[in-house]
Amino acid sequence: MTDIPLLSLAIWAPILGGLLVLATGSDRNAPLARMLALAAAVVGFVVTIPLYTGFDTTTSAMQFVELGSWVPRFNINYHLGVDGISVWFVILNAFITIMVVMAGWKVIEDRVAQYMAAFLIMSGLMNGIFSALDGVLFYVFFEASLIPMYLIIGVWGGPNRVYAAIKFFLYTLLGSLLMLIALLYLFMQSGGSFSILDWHQLPLPMEPQVLIFLAFLIAFGVKVPMWPVHTWLPDAHVEAPTGGSVVLAAIALKLGAYGFLRFSLPIVPDAAHELAWLVITLSLIAVVYIGFVALVQADMKKLVAYSSISHMGFVTLGFFIFNPLGVEGALVQMISHGFVSGAMFLCIGVLYDRVHSRQIADYGGVVHTMPKFAAFFMLFAMANSGLPATSGFVGEFMVVLGAVQYNFWIGFIAATTLIVGAAYSLWMYKRVVFGKVANKHVAELEDLSGREFAFLAILAFCVLAMGLYPYPFTEVMHASVNELLRHVAVSKL
Repeated sequence: MTDIPLLSLAIWAPILGGLLVLATGSDRNAPLARMLALAAAVVGFVVTIPLYTGFDTTTSAMQFVELGSWVPRFNINYHLGVDGISVWFVILNAFITIMVVMAGWKVIEDRVAQYMAAFLIMSGLMNGIFSALDGVLFYVFFEASLIPMYLIIGVWGGPNRVYAAIKFFLYTLLGSLLMLIALLYLFMQSGGSFSILDWHQLPLPMEPQVLIFLAFLIAFGVKVPMWPVHTWLPDAHVEAPTGGSVVLAAIALKLGAYGFLRFSLPIVPDAAHELAWLVITLSLIAVVYIGFVALVQADMKKLVAYSSISHMGFVTLGFFIFNPLGVEGALVQMISHGFVSGAMFLCIGVLYDRVHSRQIADYGGVVHTMPKFAAFFMLFAMANSGLPATSGFVGEFMVVLGAVQYNFWIGFIAATTLIVGAAYSLWMYKRVVFGKVANKHVAELEDLSGREFAFLAILAFCVLAMGLYPYPFTEVMHASVNELLRHVAVSKL
């Protein structure tokens, strides 16, 4: 442990870096804005490394805790801390921010400083969500993170960007208003405390537990997104610039799933057990039905967007089968999905930057002109399918094993995603990469630049390293997951 406020640094270093980038002004200073953005992103990542190297894997207690009074009159505190459930997401978020800055290095030519600053500020805000141990602090970070993403989609997005941005904002804002009501109720029931850890100990009757659970389910379910409140995601992905899609898939979707583990399960455990069937049903619909929806998409971005909904269905399924394999597998799946979905959207962005089309029918024979790209794209498509020895396999396999322990048929239905996922991922890859050169645009394609090769190679290393040796990831979360399940198993009634 250390006296250095690492979590505050992880939150405020990228935010202050973003403000500094904004200060560079017009696009005449774009090279300076890019360099400052990369430097801020790297610093933001470097300060998160001690969170892993100094993490005590033997305890489930919150670590790197920071506590200071914020609004004393209402007992609102600047209270930060991470455990084995949240620490990896702070690191992942900071890492993905570097990838996004590199991806937009040459592609973004208008309002460069504002673009880079939006991602840096959002990175800091999302680290605040994963670190907050005060209910109001969590809510402020949770809502504030909508603003940069709204701007990213609405300013740098596609032709229907305004519609997609407003739809994204309204869905997530309206969902989280129910969460605010639940937080205020918990504040009153706890005798005036906004401490999330205090709320974990509240002996609530079943009826308010159910209502609170449903409020959290809607708020976090929209963010995941779960079926049937998922329709904002494909629109947001299709219209967002490449960097926006990467952050949306790799990090933003994890905020809702994280909320289930920090709020729903430990605060209202009896309602979580009582209504687990509802979440499991919705999760299985996402895994199977949305997988088939992905199979018929003609737009590459939309296909990967639907695949993200299907994969996140695996995550919520793992949480609500209440065994260590399921919960740890879901967490591993969240981290893996951050690498794989981010890489898939970056690959699609590489093609779009050259051809300015996301339609699968506009490609074919890419392997003949972009062999290096084709190799990376194949690895990520295989990982998206859950191929053994890639990160995509580890979490899905653990969740399937946990689901079989819980109920064989639930595990059986969930396992069908390994078939459907392979179908839509490899179908897209075959149409885009293999065959004869389809048209003159494909014939004129140039292979990866050094910058593109660098960020895809880094992500490829992460996907393979996690697939071959997942122990460093599961070791960190083991104690916290076991304590959470012990806490949830003990009825408060």
